[in-house]
Amino acid sequence: MTHLAQPSSDPDATPYEQVENAARDAGLLVMGALHPRHVAAKDLETGTLILLGAGPEFWHVLKASPEWHQADPVDRWSKRVVGQMAERLGAQAYFPFGGPPYTPFIDWALKSGRTFSSPVGALVHDTVGMMISYRGALHFAEEFAIPAPSGVSPCESCAAPCTTTCPVSALNAQEFYDVAACHDYLGTAEGQTCMAGGCLARLACPLSAGAGRDPEQSAHHMKAFHPS
Repeated sequence: MTHLAQPSSDPDATPYEQVENAARDAGLLVMGALHPRHVAAKDLETGTLILLGAGPEFWHVLKASPEWHQADPVDRWSKRVVGQMAERLGAQAYFPFGGPPYTPFIDWALKSGRTFSSPVGALVHDTVGMMISYRGALHFAEEFAIPAPSGVSPCESCAAPCTTTCPVSALNAQEFYDVAACHDYLGTAEGQTCMAGGCLARLACPLSAGAGRDPEQSAHHMKAFHPS
């Protein structure tokens, strides 16, 4: 059996399980995995790529970290934690921020078979719905076994409440995201519901509850988008 640079405490854990355990310990979760050579992933040709996202414990871990009182705490924390995971496990770390140029996370997510385009254009994940927050990725030189995704979009059997929930139709299939309409609405008294708890359209996705998202985390991101 292939072992990573620093195996988990379980000697029988597979390489994928070792990454999964390390991610969970850090407040992250594995949101997808792929073998680049089989799916023609952008910028990668071989090995195994593991996509990491914010897990249910992420917000509490972040708030207890040294990055919390610094500028851009989410990205700073992600850089340190995912970077340390990469060093321990013998992988190359990639991040969805820090560009341009930007790492092709959307392509990787779609190629993982666990993330899809929703009826309003935003990405939807098979367990966290539209509350997606990729924090990094680990690329391993070796190709090891990963779970086979269903490859079937959850939107195929959904009534698509995401298409009718936004008060100003900022998320829509025609233009995907009307940033101006969203930003303007957030500045109104009615928009404070979104500011306090997060995007109503994304929350309307039945799978979004699987993210275990703390409303305070959503409020933090909304404030970064609309600071005034």
